[in-house]
Amino acid sequence: MNHQSKLPNVGTTIFTVMSALANEYNAINLSQGFPNYPSSQKLNDLVTNAMTNGYNQYAPMAGNLDLRLAVAHKYELLYKSTYHPEKEITITAGATQAIYTIISAFVRPNDEVIIFKPAYDCYQPAIELNGGKTIPIQLYAPNYNVNWDEVASKITSKTKMIIINSPHNPSGTIWSKDDLLQLQKLTKDTNIIVLSDEVYEHIVFDDAQHQSACLFTGLKQRSFITASFGKTFHNTGWKIGYCCAPDYLMEEFRKVHQFNVFSVNHPAQKGIADYMQDEETYLGLNTFFQRKRDLFLSLISESRFKFQPSKGTYFQVLDYSEIADEYDVDFAKRLTKDYKIASIPLSVFNENNKDDKVLRFCFAKTDKTLVDAAEILCKI
Repeated sequence: MNHQSKLPNVGTTIFTVMSALANEYNAINLSQGFPNYPSSQKLNDLVTNAMTNGYNQYAPMAGNLDLRLAVAHKYELLYKSTYHPEKEITITAGATQAIYTIISAFVRPNDEVIIFKPAYDCYQPAIELNGGKTIPIQLYAPNYNVNWDEVASKITSKTKMIIINSPHNPSGTIWSKDDLLQLQKLTKDTNIIVLSDEVYEHIVFDDAQHQSACLFTGLKQRSFITASFGKTFHNTGWKIGYCCAPDYLMEEFRKVHQFNVFSVNHPAQKGIADYMQDEETYLGLNTFFQRKRDLFLSLISESRFKFQPSKGTYFQVLDYSEIADEYDVDFAKRLTKDYKIASIPLSVFNENNKDDKVLRFCFAKTDKTLVDAAEILCKI
């Protein structure tokens, strides 16, 4: 009998592979993007209080209203942009679920979806599961700039959606205001939906400003924004995220969302809502992570790796071309086994596994972990 899934050629993700290797060889794990320090005790206590106070049954399908109000306040505070908490914000089981549901709601067989590679690995499988066709645009190291003439050439009558991601995982770059204006210009007078993955919106460095899709009127009216409380509040295992969109798009999203997950963890939603009453819980993240980035880069400044400082996210890309000529997946595995440090090779996110001889390291770690990791990297 042949019972293949609709993704017969998809193997284990590189995140699982590298974390398993890190565990097997007792390596410092800077591969998968999660902190190794605890979630805020105050936040944990607020979630516990929510459980104690009876928030243990289904949340409303669109999410706990207090949390949607907190999200709406955040957009007004940071971007002077308004999303109606009842009609235009939905709480999801992490950003990945939001992304999957958006694609499932709108992409039909033979629709084309433009993505930019290196791309986070959940985009393309969701497109293919829904019968869509991925149209990749390759970005090039070390700057990963967008060629907007190429983007224009890839837009056709079949283009249903364009997926963007800034701050960008895995490269640690950010899109400029001009990038968003170019996208707005290209999608004007079309039916193209923009899916803007902004899970690292609060982690932007060197006094740069995050260019959210909601800042551009023409883009906002056709865009979903997806975000992650797990990334923001150092508790990725809670799997709580959200998305925002104009009401006419959100109405269609919820038709699928209600049968996908219906609603997500209620006490965590209520605890996060209460935690967000203090705006510093998210406004201070840039400073927090920039200090970690700067510490990590200062510690490896004498190493043989080359780098441009990360502009956003909690990832740093390191170029090893002066150290070895190996395929990046092989080099990453060898570093894990022989040097006891795990990273993520970027070729797996590129079109045709394009190998730029770069690895991605996560610096959302304790200072001690970063010191120990840097000591290893300086010996390579």
